Amino acid sequence: MIDNISRYIKERSQRSYKQAGGLFKHPFIDPGSVYQGNLWDWDSFWTVYALMASAEDKEKLLSGAKGGLLNFFDLQMDDGYLPMMVSNQPEIGSYLLDQRKAGKKLNMHKPFLCQQAQIISSYAGSHEWLRQHLDGIRRYFACYDRDYLHEKTGLYVWADDVMIGMDNDPAVFGRPRYSTASMFLNGFMVAELKAASRIFKALDLDNEGAAFIAKANALVSAIQTECYDSRDRFFYSVDVDIKTRAYDWFHQGLGVFWNSLPIKVRTWTGFIPLYAGFATESQARDIVRLHIEDATTFMSPNGIRALARDEKMYNLEATINPSNWLGPIWMVVNYVVFRGLMNYGFREEAGRLMDKSINLLNKDLETSGELHEYYNPETGHPIINPGFLNWNMLSINMYQEFHGQGSVFDALDYLALD
Repeated sequence: MIDNISRYIKERSQRSYKQAGGLFKHPFIDPGSVYQGNLWDWDSFWTVYALMASAEDKEKLLSGAKGGLLNFFDLQMDDGYLPMMVSNQPEIGSYLLDQRKAGKKLNMHKPFLCQQAQIISSYAGSHEWLRQHLDGIRRYFACYDRDYLHEKTGLYVWADDVMIGMDNDPAVFGRPRYSTASMFLNGFMVAELKAASRIFKALDLDNEGAAFIAKANALVSAIQTECYDSRDRFFYSVDVDIKTRAYDWFHQGLGVFWNSLPIKVRTWTGFIPLYAGFATESQARDIVRLHIEDATTFMSPNGIRALARDEKMYNLEATINPSNWLGPIWMVVNYVVFRGLMNYGFREEAGRLMDKSINLLNKDLETSGELHEYYNPETGHPIINPGFLNWNMLSINMYQEFHGQGSVFDALDYLALD
């Protein structure tokens, strides 16, 4: 079955390689399908990550992978802001940059810049190409700290609900600006800070590398304090718009002394601490047994539901902008959970999830001749966007990692850093 998927990917993956032109000075890699010509943050990261497990032309892959980051650096604003995406499609273009330049505060590049730079450098065998862009990395983190860090909790917050990765995450979608410290943003930011540490240390900047690890550890402490629920044994996004509302004389007594409130909606983002390596051993064990393996909530016949099935928002409709993360199977979710299971020694569970993922995609190929963007967790039927590659290619990574045939993740290995 993996051979069928591999053939499909080999035949179509060249479509993800784009030449320089328009807004882009360098060749780049896009997610393909309906996202042709768009340079994204985490989408391009996962496409590059997956291609590293299957691409035959190393130099072409390196050119596109490096070029994508170089395009982002070219577009970086003086204050460090990086857009989440830029497109050569006229109706999109540099919309986010234009809005930012006009003074509107928007979300910025999700925390995958350094993670991508690190896997590229490992693949290339050198970090030296990054040396001239270290100031851009510093300004990128400074922008995050200045515009998105919530001082009381030490957590990062989204400016709004646009392009947040998990598009319609109920903890963010439709909520007030700057009110949610999401597990997606904070969990992957831990990974991003650790990747930055590897980059700076590889370039003999040990003090800065150590400072990034210190920032990562401080963020982990904040997540453990504010986001981990010891009763439910789960990591939740939290509401940080918490303060005493002094309307009149009645609110002059004991005021609000807590810094956040958990938004108790169980989404797949609660599993990111296992991927990023900062869940404790006991937390990981509980999360696996109580949540990942629970067929009534997350585990389905075809992998991990993006939202627990017993949540009131559970929904499997076909939608784009926002895409639907309220229950369907997304291969990137299956991979992140798979990698977390492998990180903490749950090899048997990881193997079962790998098998479900490969079976799902193989069934789609046999019945439709295509792969799709996301799937019905109960039936495995595709929901939307035939021809979608991007993180569907991560099924190859799963197979190779499980069978000891190499791992892109080794370049990141968040558990090896402290």
